[in-house]
Amino acid sequence: MKIKLLASLVGALFATAATAFEPFIVKDIRVEGIQRTEAGTVFNYLPVRVGDKLTDDAAAQAIKALFATGFFKDGRLEIEGQVLVVVLEERPAIAAIDFVGMKSFKKEDILKSLKDVGLAESRIFDRSLMERAEQELKRQYLGQGHYAAQVTTTVTPLERNRVGINFAVDEGEKAKIKQINIVGAKAFAESDLLELFSLRTPNWLSWYTKNDQYSKQKLSGDLENLRSFYLDRGYLEFAVDSTQVSISPDKQDIFITISLTEGERYSIASVKLAGELLLPEDELAKLVSVKPGETYSRQKLTETTKAITDRLGNEGYAFANVNAAPEVSKEKQQVDFTIYVDPGRRVNVRRINVVGNTRSRDVVIRRELRQVEGAWYEGDKVNKSRSRVDNLGYFDEVTVETPAVAGTTDQVDVNFKVREKATGNVMIGAGFSSAEKVTLSGSVQQDNLFGSGKHVGVQINTSKYAKTYALSHTDPYYTLDGISRGFDIYRRTIQTNGLSVGAYDANSIGAGVRWGLPISEDDYVRFGLSFDSTRLTTYSTTPVAWQNFVTKFGETSSTLLLSGAWTRNTIDSRIFPMKGSSTALSEEVSLPGGTMRFIRASIQHTRYFPMTTDQAVMVSAEYGVGGGYSGREMPFTKNYYAGGIGSVRGFDSASLGPVDTATGGRLGGNRRLTGSVEYLFPMPGMGKDKTVRLGAFLDAGQVWGLGSKMNLSDLRYSMGVSANWTSPFGPLKFSFGKPLNAKADDKVQHMQFTMGTAF
Repeated sequence: MKIKLLASLVGALFATAATAFEPFIVKDIRVEGIQRTEAGTVFNYLPVRVGDKLTDDAAAQAIKALFATGFFKDGRLEIEGQVLVVVLEERPAIAAIDFVGMKSFKKEDILKSLKDVGLAESRIFDRSLMERAEQELKRQYLGQGHYAAQVTTTVTPLERNRVGINFAVDEGEKAKIKQINIVGAKAFAESDLLELFSLRTPNWLSWYTKNDQYSKQKLSGDLENLRSFYLDRGYLEFAVDSTQVSISPDKQDIFITISLTEGERYSIASVKLAGELLLPEDELAKLVSVKPGETYSRQKLTETTKAITDRLGNEGYAFANVNAAPEVSKEKQQVDFTIYVDPGRRVNVRRINVVGNTRSRDVVIRRELRQVEGAWYEGDKVNKSRSRVDNLGYFDEVTVETPAVAGTTDQVDVNFKVREKATGNVMIGAGFSSAEKVTLSGSVQQDNLFGSGKHVGVQINTSKYAKTYALSHTDPYYTLDGISRGFDIYRRTIQTNGLSVGAYDANSIGAGVRWGLPISEDDYVRFGLSFDSTRLTTYSTTPVAWQNFVTKFGETSSTLLLSGAWTRNTIDSRIFPMKGSSTALSEEVSLPGGTMRFIRASIQHTRYFPMTTDQAVMVSAEYGVGGGYSGREMPFTKNYYAGGIGSVRGFDSASLGPVDTATGGRLGGNRRLTGSVEYLFPMPGMGKDKTVRLGAFLDAGQVWGLGSKMNLSDLRYSMGVSANWTSPFGPLKFSFGKPLNAKADDKVQHMQFTMGTAF
């Protein structure tokens, strides 16, 4: 005989047993009706055990406990003698979640968002979560500017007590910013202030930047830019009073209105230092960039406090606190500043930690560090260490943190966090011109072999005009104190017939060894010794001067070459340089022991000037000169050339300089002068992403032959735009140049690029 205790789980929330029964000792428990849920799971949640005395209250509590799991939508308790039978009806499980009409998001991203609100495949279906899921999906669309998006949900029952959930999405059109108004601006034109905003009304680039789509985060950033603009120009009392964002009834147009109060413009009356001045006051005063009589500038004041903080950091005071306290005189529209200096306690470095180097060995990073464990903390050495690690070129990002050691007041840890990037690449160089179509070259190299920091390169070029097989190897730390050693072996065949330069063939084989020696933190000396054997072949179309050279000195030549160079590099980053400079002096001399006698020397200088936090101007120049000695001429294979992506963009590669009047081939020369000015800035709309960098450039250059006068009026100029992309496939450089003073016999090549595939 069965006795039904409760009709349903829901009834347990409002009543006790439906049918009264005499309490009894439970001899056994049986579970019926479950399909997916294990019986052990039911027993785990059931508060009744075999041997317990079952009463009306205990039965009601058992039903409530099972209902609270959320696994079941109905159930009841029955009695067969002294056996308790638990009869359950499970909630369905979610078999699949699908989307129809969703184009703006990836399915996996939305599934993750829905999982955060409790809706996911294989979970128990709960209809109460459907509304939350719909709201989350709509929120995602609102964040992308789809204010008219509609979501319809369908639940389909499936076999084995499962359901399929389908979200049908009508995305609608994205709302665009129709108008941005600034109310209250008097000192500056509204159009000038709107130039500070990343949010814009639609323009020709909006399809890419998406800046015509409203974003609360972007608006907050724009308001901060507006505030900084006013505070840097003396408007100490500037305030944004209100911000109103409205949308048109059809949810297609957005209107933004910003109300502000400019206040009066303030100047600086006085600046003084106070607090614990550990360093001479005169030395600290030199770091103060705000001066009495100047217009107040928050930027300059921030630069001042940072400069003093950094200076104290160099003395070991890692947690120095420098604050500027203003005293405002509204009547005079002036402000007095007192800069309070609290150096805190001097600290030393307990431990230096390196994380994120999954491929590079610790020693590769640590040998670049200039801060030492156990020594006083020195801010400039920490910054220098970061720059040196960054300049290795092995990492996409290098960050440094200096947390205090828990439980101490005079110790810090220095944590270097790196993000590895592919350091091997297959490089392909390419150019396009109407005369020669596409030209290609390639090489394979690994800059961080097996994470050891050693470089190995294999160049294989089998193009129509050049065949090169070369192997190079460099150990940057051949000795522990930083002396490097490398070697090169190559076999090269050049057939210039069909290129811009004069026609000849050259078959060369050679090898060399080189060393490098650091002489200071930023200075490096390199020298090497190599041997080369070259066989030249000339044709009737070969320039007469080159035919005469081969006739005079023979088809086969050998060169024992001694090379040397001094470089000084203070550039802050190899990946995304913003400041610093690089200077290189190099010279190569052919020695007795070979048949050739010549000297070549060059000087190159590059400097970066930061303009904003992510924009910089790069200025570079290079001059090279060469000639023969001991009655011999410099081989024409050693001539300088200019033109192309490495020198004067917009002109064909190696096309500038002297021209053979008979054949039209480019001869090169013994002197070359090139220069470039380039404004570098990140790709608009990509935020802090440093993988893409754009540039606007002005290039100049020329080559002069032996005996010709070097005249700056001969320089060729070009201007254009460039793009550098550290892509997942490797580095890519692109330029579009337009010559400004091309002559009739100059060869123009507007588009030029190099690309590589990383591995």
